[in-house]
Formats: sequence, structure tokens, C-alpha cells
Amino acid sequence: MNAPTSEPLVLAARDNHVLKLTLNRANARNALSTGLMGALQFAFDEAAKDKDARVIILAANGPAFSSGHDLKEMTAQRSQADKGRAAFAGVFAQCSKLMQTIVRHPKPVIAQVQGIATAAGCQLVASCDLAVASADAKFATPGVNIGLFCSTPMVALSRNVSRKHAMEMLLTGDMISAEEAHRFGLVNRIARPDALEADTMKLAQQIAAKPRATVKIGKEAFYNQLEMGLSHAYDYASKVMTENMLHAEASEGIGAFVEKRDPKWPE
Repeated sequence: MNAPTSEPLVLAARDNHVLKLTLNRANARNALSTGLMGALQFAFDEAAKDKDARVIILAANGPAFSSGHDLKEMTAQRSQADKGRAAFAGVFAQCSKLMQTIVRHPKPVIAQVQGIATAAGCQLVASCDLAVASADAKFATPGVNIGLFCSTPMVALSRNVSRKHAMEMLLTGDMISAEEAHRFGLVNRIARPDALEADTMKLAQQIAAKPRATVKIGKEAFYNQLEMGLSHAYDYASKVMTENMLHAEASEGIGAFVEKRDPKWPE
């Protein structure tokens, strides 16, 4: 896949081992157009190959984190002979691939959320491993209000919050506050608006300081075991821990613990 050649829809900047990807379509409230999703897919694919990046922050420019799919772009496809069916299917497939890329990414991804995160924008937050929200952030899956149930956002949402909270958001379409999102389990932490960036970076740096391979092993295992029955999950996790024990990081970390010294993680 070639890098996007138009305006920079996604900005990338690295601070030591933390890579920050910033949605840069502020004038459209960072609506997830096919172009923006393509740029973000490319950025995540490149980040997977970046050996120096250990944690990824997903942020956004402007007053909104993301308002969801670009409905103007999608509506324009209704003039096609198939009334837009192929284009719509393409958009949702592209979005689903992007969300799964985040979940399956070898590096932890932290959403840094300001303003609104609605519909597929809320899905984007839910797909990230962690989320830090500004105290004035708001979240919603409001598709039911315009006759388009948030079925794909539902996949990520229902895997992060309780069923009844998910159904309440999906059936009412109501906007919820950062405090409610935290209570529901959609976000991990709430920050003052003026401290959002610093608080998110502090969390990212804390995780980036952990042993790299161990974090990768753990993230992959976490999502894999969630899809298994209890016995299968324990069998799988036991095998993962056995392999992890044989890794140089476990040898060094456990050795350091026993010897009461700070570990020196292999690069």
C-alpha cells in the first residue's frame, strides 16, 4: 500500500519510544472519510515496523476527536446504479479492518480524547487498548437517531462496556459525559482539559518503559483469550506463559527481582 500523497490527514511524531498519531481533519470534525481511514491504516501499518516505537497515542486536532463516518461522502454514493451498495460495503469493510488492526497491533494504543467521539469515532476509542479523556469530552453512538443503527461501532463498544450500558447507548443515541464513559468502562482516566496531553503522555511513557516483548506477548494473549471458553483460555494462557518464561526478558526480570536489583531489559 502506498503512502497517501494528498494533504497530511494523519500527522506522526515520535517522542523517544512513544509515537503520536494525530487525526488532522479538524475542519470536518475528523470524520472518518475513506481518505482519513486509509491514511490511518497506513500509519498503523508503518508503526508496526517501527522498532523504536513501543506505545502509540491516537489523538486528534481541532474541537472534536472524531464525529464518525463521513456521511456527506457516503450520501454522494447514492447516485450510483446500485444506490451506493458497493461503496457502503467498501467503507464498512475498510473501517472494520482499521479497527481490527488497532486491536491486533503489536503495540499498545492509547486514545487521547477531546471534544466529541461519536458513532465510528466512539468505535475508534473503544478499539484502542486504553483511553484518556478530557473532562469535557462526550461520547455517543447516535446512529439510531438518523435511521442507521451503529452496528459496527456496537462490536467495539460491546467488548468494552457492560451489555446494558452498550444497549442504552445504542438504543437511545444519547451523548454521555466523560464521567459516565469512565463509569461505563469506555475510558480509563479523565484529565483536566489543559492536562490531557501531558497525562496521556505520562501513561504512554510508563508503559513504554516496560519490557517490549513482554508487552507484545501480553496484549496479543489478552485479546485472544477473550474469544475463548474458560478451559480453552486457561490452556492457551498457560502455553503463553510457558513460552514467556523462556524469553530473555523474563529471565532478566525474575533474576533482578530475586537479586533485588533493577532489571536491564534487552533491546
